[in-house]
Amino acid sequence: MNTLHVKKGDTVTVLAGNDKGKTGKVVAVFPKLGKVIVEGVGMRTKHQKPRRAGQAGQIIEKQSPIAVSKVALKDNKKKAK
Repeated sequence: MNTLHVKKGDTVTVLAGNDKGKTGKVVAVFPKLGKVIVEGVGMRTKHQKPRRAGQAGQIIEKQSPIAVSKVALKDNKKKAK
């Protein structure tokens, strides 16, 4: 069983990567993959082709999962004092 140090709803800080230093809320957790999706972090753009005649193509921003080892649990108790 793969257990992670964060769970859905926790506030975390990103430790590495392009979004280093950003803070966000955990939206989804994937224990088998060892990845999490954090709100506003790991945004990727996807260029989508038109599906039907007359429909326009579009660019979609999508959240991608990041490794759980690159996030640290933010201590909310210190902020409340």
